[in-house]
Amino acid sequence: MMNRRSWLAGAGALAAGCAPREANVLRLWAMGREGEVAADLVAGFEAEHPGVKVRIEQLPWTAAHEKLLTAFAGDATPDIAQLGNSWLPEFVALGALAPLDARVQATPDMPAADYFPGIWDTNRIGGALYGVPWYVDTRLLFYRRDLLAEAGFTAPPQRWDEWLAMLKAIKQRAGAERYAVLLPLNEYEPLVALGLQQAAPLLRDGGRFGNFSSPEFRRTWAFYLSLFEQKLAPPASNNEIANLWNEFARGYFSFYISGPWQIGEFRRRLPAALQGAWATAPLPGPDGPGASIAGGSSLAVFRRSEQQDLAWELVRYLSRPAVQQRFHAVTGNLPPRRSAWGAIEGDAPTQAFRAQLERVKPTPQVPEWERIATELRLVAERTVRGLVAPDAALAEIDARADRLLEKRRWMLQRKGTP
Repeated sequence: MMNRRSWLAGAGALAAGCAPREANVLRLWAMGREGEVAADLVAGFEAEHPGVKVRIEQLPWTAAHEKLLTAFAGDATPDIAQLGNSWLPEFVALGALAPLDARVQATPDMPAADYFPGIWDTNRIGGALYGVPWYVDTRLLFYRRDLLAEAGFTAPPQRWDEWLAMLKAIKQRAGAERYAVLLPLNEYEPLVALGLQQAAPLLRDGGRFGNFSSPEFRRTWAFYLSLFEQKLAPPASNNEIANLWNEFARGYFSFYISGPWQIGEFRRRLPAALQGAWATAPLPGPDGPGASIAGGSSLAVFRRSEQQDLAWELVRYLSRPAVQQRFHAVTGNLPPRRSAWGAIEGDAPTQAFRAQLERVKPTPQVPEWERIATELRLVAERTVRGLVAPDAALAEIDARADRLLEKRRWMLQRKGTP
């Protein structure tokens, strides 16, 4: 099997001989829907900078990561790219990105204090800033407030014990064939969000080892598993649910943890009669309002860009509150700056996201995190299905995380990093 170094070398050979870079042409790589609308957004920047052209390459999310690695290996990186927050640690480790602290400090119209702090922290790796949030997302509760009211509750939960009482009451009314909450076994995000609500980190010793056997994560683990043990959540993946929105509409479950993209889906897919029956709420925590995942995408400037000053001006333009509001209007993506929210806060389902964004935390900032989270999901599914004991499962998750972090420990030891 080709190792990562050999792969990068081969990719570099393939990318060699790329066309020379043009002056006053900025290359922006963006993914998915964001890439589709970027041309309209940057038109104003080009009007303010006569003679400057922004060349946009739209990448599918499924191919973007490998294309960026290939571009790095072949010295063909763009000037700016949209990067998922979980990708930043990897590209920082490669030395691909330019630090941005000095530029932010010299840009008074982009105060760090205007950004949600947990989101801002996802862009700070090893004490330095390498990205500026472009849009944000997080996970919280979507719920049937009509069914919650029928069970005797007038407000969503703020603590785990309150939530558990509500789930039990809903389940009692729903009967044996229905449930109270959907926690799809092919999604790791709900479990990670609950884990982030604890004081202990998910990885310990500077991201060198898994910390899933800690007393704090054990509390999350016990709560999560109890929802399946008490038959409050079905032991199923999304693929085993025929139609998420139809099942939500018929009361197969009443709570669901998801992100802001679901607001539009619920409005489009639920019948008109139920449009007033659902709502959103921040996640409850162990002892009060809980944290959630700091997600979204950021804009990063590549170190090899020969036009970093101009690239920063584009980042600055795309970060303007008015531009972010236009971005939200065409994509539904949530702005990372408080000053950009404006009328968005008047939308009832979005209000809960505004509150939750004040309580978000970054996932562990190591390149291996997404693979670790996938292993966490796989072991959690086996545990829910009764294939492994809960305590043994935590030891297994730590062992899998430690194996994935072995190279990181070796590299840090060579560098003498404390």
